[in-house]
Amino acid sequence: MADDFSVGAAGPVFRVDKFVVPAGSLAEFVEQIRQVHRTLAGLPGCLQKHLLTQTSGDAEFNVVTIVQWVDADAVASAQAVIQKKFKDEKFDQASFRKKLGVRGDSGFYAEA
Repeated sequence: MADDFSVGAAGPVFRVDKFVVPAGSLAEFVEQIRQVHRTLAGLPGCLQKHLLTQTSGDAEFNVVTIVQWVDADAVASAQAVIQKKFKDEKFDQASFRKKLGVRGDSGFYAEA
């Protein structure tokens, strides 16, 4: 959630994160995402959230998260909450991912 956000379209906003997570790091990484999702679930405008792990196929990414927000304002508010949470907990997301060997790709999407 810490990435800068900018979408010109009105209406629901989808945050999609895709990750390549080594098998030995999967449990720890998934638990961190679950903690963030618990926080997001209590925020205004969070319509749904999904944490998916790959069960078959040869896709590059083996973990995907999708969070749907009611609008861009809800996303901006959530980003502020998560940034404060990470700061208060002295959690460095980039260092955490590096330690676990995780690569990711993130973006905001609107319905086509």
